[in-house]
Amino acid sequence: MANHKSALKRARQSLKRRERNKTVRTRVKSVVKEVQAAATGKAADVNTRETLIAAQSVIDKAVKKGVLHKRTAARKISRLSKLINRMAV
Repeated sequence: MANHKSALKRARQSLKRRERNKTVRTRVKSVVKEVQAAATGKAADVNTRETLIAAQSVIDKAVKKGVLHKRTAARKISRLSKLINRMAV
């Protein structure tokens, strides 16, 4: 365990940030699964597009908060978009 006052504070901050990041990461995973489920369903229509737009928003917010790297987010959004476009055809 940390011995210095500053190291103790750092440990407390790390725990808080870890919890905050965990919730954001979990939300991103959930929204990705929602889009995939909507795409594999029989009704790949406007609702699926709306789900994709919502997912993009959540992923972009994760980047803004520093939880995801911007290229990771771009890759996720690209793959989801490709999935939706493939199902629409």
